[in-house]
Amino acid sequence: MSSTNALEGIYFIEIPENFNISDSAFPIDKTIKLPVQRKTDEDPGSFNPEEITTEQVLAGLLTVLAYDKKNPHLDYYRSILKKVKPNLKKELCEAAILKTKNEDWDLAEEIFMALYGFDPEDEAVVLNYALFLDQRADSYRRNGLFEDADAYDNDALSYYLQAMEADPPLTDAFFNAGFFYLKQHKYREAKDCFDSYLALTVDLSDEDLGENGIYKKERASEIVNNIKSQNMDDVRFSNAYELIMNGEEEKGLEEIRVFLQSNPDVWNGWFLLGWGLRKIERFADARLAFEEAVKYGADNSDTFNELALCYIQEKDFKKAKENLEKAFAIEPESTKVISNLGYLALAEGRKQDARNYFTTVLEFDPNDKIAAIELMKLEKDE
Repeated sequence: MSSTNALEGIYFIEIPENFNISDSAFPIDKTIKLPVQRKTDEDPGSFNPEEITTEQVLAGLLTVLAYDKKNPHLDYYRSILKKVKPNLKKELCEAAILKTKNEDWDLAEEIFMALYGFDPEDEAVVLNYALFLDQRADSYRRNGLFEDADAYDNDALSYYLQAMEADPPLTDAFFNAGFFYLKQHKYREAKDCFDSYLALTVDLSDEDLGENGIYKKERASEIVNNIKSQNMDDVRFSNAYELIMNGEEEKGLEEIRVFLQSNPDVWNGWFLLGWGLRKIERFADARLAFEEAVKYGADNSDTFNELALCYIQEKDFKKAKENLEKAFAIEPESTKVISNLGYLALAEGRKQDARNYFTTVLEFDPNDKIAAIELMKLEKDE
């Protein structure tokens, strides 16, 4: 929801004399108008200040905190909420996390925005907001909405950076930001984050860390060692990824080829080469690169999925199926893999099987627009 739309449902009024916002007695500044949320069933022009409820005022305060960052009375509004709802932050956190788990993205974001507006100095809130934006970007990317995904990734990055500037340091901010960069193949930045996490936890005992902390420390060490051993923080590798990601495939391919001359046994390099070649539709060459990636240890769903896409273009449906089945065995809930099984079925003329695959995708993710479009096409062909 845009800030304009959200604030259109708010009235700023002087609270009626007989209205008590709380059972607790505290002074109300009569010179400052309070925001009141319009009732959903309220007809235009029928607003009556004498009929407002406490819930409307609280909802109005939260909406302003979420969407009106330049309002001059934010501190005053926060003070009212703290007095009326002392457990508000905990309640908002729980609600936001629940909505995120249910992938109710719009409502979850609205709650996170209100939570951040309520206490923008709480670095744990900042980190949770970053994690939410990160997850929402992943959801959009799975659904093929790449521009929206990039926008949410950019927002997530700004909050990760803010969380990593906390004083005293917030160790989990570096751990989670490391995975954010890792997902984007920004291995130098990822290594820096995990190195920082390890430095911040180096003096903590296993008892202080706890079981989860021990796991995180071991995982961070493993990732750092892997990046170093495969030289993935090399500047040419990073440049190649950025260039291919931004549509400059030929320049990116030049960079990754130079990287592979010095690092011929790094599977990530071969994967990146294959990805760039597939993007410019050199499918036979891309397939060879992905096969090299597998040879050097790329036993993962993404590589098998990419191999399958190349085989589909080469009309080798048997090998395409073999690789998609390998990818599915590793990630049985990957909507990307299931969608590609649907595209393979279409390529082979198995329309009912394709329909079943795309329906399964929508069962996992009802918002997957690509699967919905393919099902619509199939219905029109009936």
